[in-house]
Amino acid sequence: MFRKGKINMIRTFALGLVFGGMIIMYGSFLVSARWAMWLFIILGVLMVLASTMVYFWIGFISSTRAVYVICPSCQRETKMLGRVDRCMFCKQMLTTDPARATDPSSVQAHVPASQNQNKSS
Repeated sequence: MFRKGKINMIRTFALGLVFGGMIIMYGSFLVSARWAMWLFIILGVLMVLASTMVYFWIGFISSTRAVYVICPSCQRETKMLGRVDRCMFCKQMLTTDPARATDPSSVQAHVPASQNQNKSS
């Protein structure tokens, strides 16, 4: 969880929900009471469904609200959520807030060419 961008941290949480749900469902084989078996299965399915909702949510957020910036360290285009986030590739802290930047003139937002063409049409 440390040194990850917000998008990857939320995706890791959703993956943990999937694995946790599967482990809980496998735990249903270890109990002999029928009601406990169904409880484990229902809890596991709910966790897997929750992870699906988290994956859809982060997909929606990262495709509509994420800002594209160019990382000053690795010179690659990365997505940012909020004002402060990490580069998805080199884990460098990035910001779009000039008050938090070490060099305010280096803050630049970048719109990919595909989105730039759509706006000009």
